[in-house]
Amino acid sequence: MLKSQSPSDLRRSADAPALPTGLFRFVLFCLRPYRWLLLLMLILETGQAAGGILVPYAVKALMDAVAAAPPGGDWWAVFREPLILLAALNLGEIVSSRASGAVLILIGPRLRQNTTRMLFAYLQCHAPRYFANHFAGGLAHRISETAISVNHTTWSVICDFWPIGVTFAVSIGLLLNAHQGLGGYVAGWVGVYVLISYWLATRCQPYAQNYAATRSLVNGKIVDAVTNILNAKLFARLGAEREYLDGYLDTELKTARRTFWYMERVRWFQFTAAAILKIGTIAYALQLWRDGAIGVGDFAMATGLALLIINDARNLSRRFLEFFEYVGNVANGVETIVQSHEIVDAPDAQALQVSQGRIEFRQVCFGYEPERRVFDRLNVTIEPGQRVGLVGFSGSGKSTFVNLILRNFEPQSGQILIDGQDIGAVTQASLHSQVSLIPQDPSLFHRSLRENIGYGQPDADSAAIAAAARLAHADGFIDAMPEGYESLVGERGVKLSGGQRQRIAIARVMLKDAPILILDEATSSLDSVTEKTIQENLERVMGQKTVIAIAHRLSTIAHLDRILVFDQGRIVEDGSHQELLDRQGFYHRLWTMQAGGFLPEDVV
Repeated sequence: MLKSQSPSDLRRSADAPALPTGLFRFVLFCLRPYRWLLLLMLILETGQAAGGILVPYAVKALMDAVAAAPPGGDWWAVFREPLILLAALNLGEIVSSRASGAVLILIGPRLRQNTTRMLFAYLQCHAPRYFANHFAGGLAHRISETAISVNHTTWSVICDFWPIGVTFAVSIGLLLNAHQGLGGYVAGWVGVYVLISYWLATRCQPYAQNYAATRSLVNGKIVDAVTNILNAKLFARLGAEREYLDGYLDTELKTARRTFWYMERVRWFQFTAAAILKIGTIAYALQLWRDGAIGVGDFAMATGLALLIINDARNLSRRFLEFFEYVGNVANGVETIVQSHEIVDAPDAQALQVSQGRIEFRQVCFGYEPERRVFDRLNVTIEPGQRVGLVGFSGSGKSTFVNLILRNFEPQSGQILIDGQDIGAVTQASLHSQVSLIPQDPSLFHRSLRENIGYGQPDADSAAIAAAARLAHADGFIDAMPEGYESLVGERGVKLSGGQRQRIAIARVMLKDAPILILDEATSSLDSVTEKTIQENLERVMGQKTVIAIAHRLSTIAHLDRILVFDQGRIVEDGSHQELLDRQGFYHRLWTMQAGGFLPEDVV
């Protein structure tokens, strides 16, 4: 079970809710806004359980009245009080149960919504490294499962365990009042039954968790096979995929059988224990009635209570098992999501003010692992309005350079300044609002083209969005779509080609119009004619912006003001295209190595 920690142990973003890491503290944190309604539910569930279990007491009163009434007397005078009690108990049970159901309807959806909202808000503040280490679908599923399980955990306690506890307590109280021996017998049975049910549920939990994990694995294999079904067809491997899946399905079958056989043993215990209570209570009550220790009404009440207790207790092991499953889901979700945030704003962070766009790396040391540095005391300055290309072999530090400017990672030492402001001392939101990035493989939201283009400028009107699309040379294919700018692009933009996605990403950045622009192979998915048109439009849009462009095709950056040549985390050359060629150095070697206009992966 997840160990409880103090919220102060976590390094958290100021924008993130103060979620605790302890399992039960997390659940209580989620329930806090609804504590008075939950208390009302407890009261109503108490009334419902008490009303149901007191019905045999009303039956006892009726039986006692029957036994004491003279033949031919006034039946209403004799049975009035027991009948009123019976009607009141049934009415109270109905009213309490439905009132509790109404409160649950008020709380349930809001509790799940609020838990989902808080977990998502906390998740948003994690750094890119966190998302690189977790599957997006898995995180989304974990948020949903955690929110649902917080609900189920709460309802298990309030609507299952609490009413059962009330049922047991009231039953034992009534039987003790009738005869101490009879009440003691039922109390002993209840104690032993609850302890054994709890023990069996804890023993069954690993089986259930293993079965759930196997189901998830099989589901993942099916999703993977469906995702790659075109590859299976192209390689004529449909039969092989079925055989591959059959192996996992067989594993699931074996796991299911082990789980269900154990649960069957649990049911043997439940039915045997129920029979012991039922037969033992009736036999004992008969003996007491024969000896004159109890009356007919007490006998009828004991029999009725035994049947009601059995009805509630029979599925107690299953309820314990489900409760542990819900608790496990919450613990897993909290452990996965409520972790320290790697990058947080300083308490006194101010908004970044970009007036010129000067970027400076000052004695920057950085490594994805501290002991393996990518940059060691890197110093470089990019002047305002300068257009700079970054070149070098894969792994030389180009993407790391850009990631540090975007503050996707933080240097171990040194400073990165924009217009003299340390980006580590400004808010991340203000930094990202002043920097635009066109990635090599852009990802779009499963929303309309209009929403995707206008994402960086939410108040942009239709004319501005259309103008940006024209500059990105995207208006042609958008106008050809039946729904135009209202067309949905699919998950991550799968309904569009690679070139179309890249043009939408370019349009989005053009509309954002930030003073610093970063291009990561921004036109690599485009044909040469479209690329030339967009490059010309980008030239116009760049204006006085500070531009940083990563390129593997050196011809796309040869016209820039300056080129930084990276090699193993060092800037080995710095100058214009012609200056670097004239030096006959590292850049000259890269230029002459190009095959088809692209750099090789390493030195040939």
